[in-house]
Amino acid sequence: MENRLLQDKVVIVTGAGRGIGRGIAILAAAHGAKVVVNDLGGAEDGSGRDAGPAASVVDEIRAAGGEAIANGASVADWDAAHGIVAAALDNFGRIDCVINNAGNLRDAIFHKMTEEDFDAVVNVHLKGTFNVSRAAAPHFRAQTSGCFVNMTSTSGLIGNFGQANYAAAKLGIVGLSKSMALDMGRFRVRSNCIAPFAWSRLIGTIPTRTEEEQARVAKIQQMTPDKIAPLAVALCSDAAADVTGQIFGVRNNEIFLFSQNRPVRYAHQGEGWTAGQVLERALPAFAADFTPLERSGDVFRWDPM
Repeated sequence: MENRLLQDKVVIVTGAGRGIGRGIAILAAAHGAKVVVNDLGGAEDGSGRDAGPAASVVDEIRAAGGEAIANGASVADWDAAHGIVAAALDNFGRIDCVINNAGNLRDAIFHKMTEEDFDAVVNVHLKGTFNVSRAAAPHFRAQTSGCFVNMTSTSGLIGNFGQANYAAAKLGIVGLSKSMALDMGRFRVRSNCIAPFAWSRLIGTIPTRTEEEQARVAKIQQMTPDKIAPLAVALCSDAAADVTGQIFGVRNNEIFLFSQNRPVRYAHQGEGWTAGQVLERALPAFAADFTPLERSGDVFRWDPM
């Protein structure tokens, strides 16, 4: 079962010029996929453009006997995103999987974050995921098959300092992915999320001013981007045809399944509530089950295994 899980499938991997996306593209090709290696080649904050990283990954795939093409379009642009899907169809004749991995970071404490910083991150992560997925959706519907793998983050699922834009985008991707799974399930199309823990040039931009921050980044440096690829490839395979609407995490050699929001406590008052009664009865009753205001590092306290 381990051999050639994606034989003859056509897979788009966005942000595939470096880091996690590169690892996924190379492993997908090793499993027989024909890969569209999409990467704008921008800086960590999304600025600039460089065709080199995507071309380098394509060269590596071809040198190993695989099939791949490079694409430098921006996922944040509607027409360009449709062009990514068109490139898959023009070169390989179909599209089977979209792995939405493209990203950028513009960290800032919330009260100092600019509109430009917020929009730049949301446009790449959240709107970019929508743009490419929406471009692929009609083709998935027509062929009654397809797979989306969308990258989320514990910055959105749990929380983190100085990443309001990133957290908003990444938690938005969870809602988007679930909606895609619900809306397209009738066409045998599935959609799942992965929250990756891995060292990358984006993570390298995280401030390390305190000893705690330095220790956290040191742990992340132990986790190489290629560790994410096996789960992504597995989710794209036909063997995972019944897996959809889920949120997974990968941290070094650990794989997690995350819970999803459900009611945990209930309060009822037949004649309705006044604001005072909410304060006197409902909130105190719920208090023991309030979710703590934690960051990702507060929850994942043990060293990566």
